[in-house]
Amino acid sequence: MSPAARKTLVASFLGWTLDAFDFFLLTFVVTRIAGDFRHSIADVAGAITLTLACRPLGALLFGWVADKYGRRTPLMIDIAFFSIVELLTAFSPNFTVFLVLRALYGIAMGGEWGLGAAMAMEVLPPKRRGLFSGLLQEGYMVGYLLAAAAYFLVFHFAPQLGLAQWNWRILFGLGVLPGLLIFYIRSNVPESPAWLARATTAPSSPVTLSAPEGSSRRAPQSLLRHAPLFIYTILLMAAFNFMSHGTQDLYATFLQKQHGFSPGVTSTLSMIAAIGAIAGGITFGAISQRIGRRTSILICAVLGIAVLPLWAFSPTIALLATGAFCMQFMVQGAWGVIPAHLNELSPSGARGTFPGFTYQLGNLISAGAAQMEAVFAQSHFPLASGGADYGKAMSIIALIMFAAVFILTAIGYLVKKENRDADFLLVSP
Repeated sequence: MSPAARKTLVASFLGWTLDAFDFFLLTFVVTRIAGDFRHSIADVAGAITLTLACRPLGALLFGWVADKYGRRTPLMIDIAFFSIVELLTAFSPNFTVFLVLRALYGIAMGGEWGLGAAMAMEVLPPKRRGLFSGLLQEGYMVGYLLAAAAYFLVFHFAPQLGLAQWNWRILFGLGVLPGLLIFYIRSNVPESPAWLARATTAPSSPVTLSAPEGSSRRAPQSLLRHAPLFIYTILLMAAFNFMSHGTQDLYATFLQKQHGFSPGVTSTLSMIAAIGAIAGGITFGAISQRIGRRTSILICAVLGIAVLPLWAFSPTIALLATGAFCMQFMVQGAWGVIPAHLNELSPSGARGTFPGFTYQLGNLISAGAAQMEAVFAQSHFPLASGGADYGKAMSIIALIMFAAVFILTAIGYLVKKENRDADFLLVSP
């Protein structure tokens, strides 16, 4: 890669990592926030739902701006936005304000992935796109890993400093740190050459999702042109997001409430899962360059179903750790293909909008995954001890979602070819 491409990949990776770090902080403190605000676990899990539900708005807003004005400046604005909102969350005086701030954070989070993925994929060599797609996407799980580490450190040391009652607020206060990435982007990252090429070719006709380049059609007619692909991709991303959030967002609660594990054990198992995810994403991202994007996803879906019993029903910490590693290896193995796959499927002039917007609309459909699992466990699988069998609820939903990912990925062969070696520098519809 050229130095500019390398710096762009680093910026995109760090942006997604730090965005995910801020998001996952909440998943580790659901129980603590529920106690402080005197709400149920399902209510606080609803904050995760709200964040995910607001992400399409951010993807559409920032994606439209990125297709019209470039990728670099909107990305910096987005990072500043989610960093400030995360800091304000630490000072939430009540549950209502907390929910409002999580909604605003969802808008910011929705914008980051599409901007970063488009900027990175447009500058990478086509033959390396699979490997770096996996690396880029696993910024998400590096963020999860950092959140698990921060959770352990804060909850371990806060009581010793007499700050136990502020522990979850201290965590959210750390969420302002991603704002420092803005200085790196401003100093080192150039504008996307693919966007500049299109802007130079047709400076008077910026291209958006609703107006493919070179087209004089009205917006509804232009959208209709790509409607089957648009709808298919949304459904695929809904299944993908159900698969990931269904196996991740309630996992710490499952360890804390069902197994009674301490913050140290919970964070250790969560970090093992994150390491498995990072390895899986990079491995299958690279493999997809040889065997195909869809073939890689299909393999991950089948193997994900195979490791469900080990992940959800293991009786010992060692087996739970093995199951956590294997499960996230498969979940994020499939996800590692997605940045490249969505950008390759996208109409070229809508690459700032199409991947991120379809991704986040899928998130909207799957936004209630954690809350659904919490309610499902509490209402259908009560334990004799008075708790709920979160493992059983999560495994049933995960089984359904792996099957959905497999079926929808297979249908994709009928919708559009993979376009693995597409050159994004070429200006074409």
